[in-house]
Amino acid sequence: MSIPLAEQLRPKNWDEFVGQEHLVGADGIIRKLLSSKSLPSLILWGSPGTGKTTIAGLIAKDLQVPFFKLNAIDAGVKDIRNIIQKAQPYKTVILFLDEIHRFSKSQQDSLLHAVEKGIITLIGATTENPSFEIIPPLLSRCQVYVLNPLEISDLDKLLQRAIDFYSSKNIIIEVIEKEALFTYSGGDARKLYNVIELLVDSSNSTNLVISNENVEAIVKQKFLLYDKQGEYHYDLISAFIKSIRNSDPNAAIYWMARMLEGGEDPLFIARRMIILASEDIGLANPNALLLANACFDAVHKIGMPEARIVLAECAIYLASSPKSNASYLSIEKAIEFVHKTGDLPVPLHLRNAPTQFMRSLNYHKGYLYPHDHPNHFIEQECLPDEISGTSFYIPADNSKENELKNYLKKLWKNKYRFE
Repeated sequence: MSIPLAEQLRPKNWDEFVGQEHLVGADGIIRKLLSSKSLPSLILWGSPGTGKTTIAGLIAKDLQVPFFKLNAIDAGVKDIRNIIQKAQPYKTVILFLDEIHRFSKSQQDSLLHAVEKGIITLIGATTENPSFEIIPPLLSRCQVYVLNPLEISDLDKLLQRAIDFYSSKNIIIEVIEKEALFTYSGGDARKLYNVIELLVDSSNSTNLVISNENVEAIVKQKFLLYDKQGEYHYDLISAFIKSIRNSDPNAAIYWMARMLEGGEDPLFIARRMIILASEDIGLANPNALLLANACFDAVHKIGMPEARIVLAECAIYLASSPKSNASYLSIEKAIEFVHKTGDLPVPLHLRNAPTQFMRSLNYHKGYLYPHDHPNHFIEQECLPDEISGTSFYIPADNSKENELKNYLKKLWKNKYRFE
């Protein structure tokens, strides 16, 4: 089995590394840490093909310490314990845990003691936001560094490296157009090399021309049109969300099937449905958010393949629900007002008054406790005087929100005009 081009051209030292200057350039923070021969546990967060694995390997090479590598997809607590056991005789050992976001809470817990005591130096790699995917106790013991997608200038350097590599094997590559090549690469070095390798392997000549046309042809022919991190990833999730928003359960299920068959993380789909339940359904059907949240919990507990059924049930329910973006519009309008008006003072009667001194300044004075009044309501101003009467929430035209509209109008009379 031949070694992939991306592996053959993997940087062997920092001088060969392309991109991430803010981290591993001459003045990058990781290089500065290495110069002191002291490295904290790290979380490297970035898109695929931006150098996370390579950085971990070069760090271990620089420090000349034992280096263990696990992938969270197929590793478990037993593997972690074995490495911790092997680390005992050494002063420093690096454990590189790829796709650390795939580890469950209990699996991440198994790392805590060893990281805290310095038995291992953890380098975790993730494509997902660590704030959501890494347990707080572990995250607090790690420095998080963000890797950026490679820029055009970086991709140019990698392209030239591939050209030089093939030239040494008597294969001449002429580049007449590279827009499609860079577009399909999406800032991912591995994907760039994969496309180039496909072009070379599919050519019957030792002279290869790279153009937009032949790049698009080879990509459509050889690649499954789904990539969990690339442009098509975002196209499919966009189609899925827009189908639900458009109340089309058939289309929603189709696009979900496309994502699941392409290997998409089911939790990503579930998370997006939680957002949609508030943004696009909202108070038109408040149960939508409850079901979406329950869907996420269930998917997290049972995993694939059974999770597909839970996801389908939720998607059909959301697509079939009445729609309202009133909650989304209300918070957007309120934030816009905050930016325009600044920090308006909180009216005195609404302020907290836990001390006698605060009460002497009239904090809380004049506040009327709604539960002391008929229907648990009393009309009193709760906005700053400068924006009194401003409407942020405008109920949408659906049965649930029409009820809310009538209720609020009954309470507030003309103050809630909903215009």
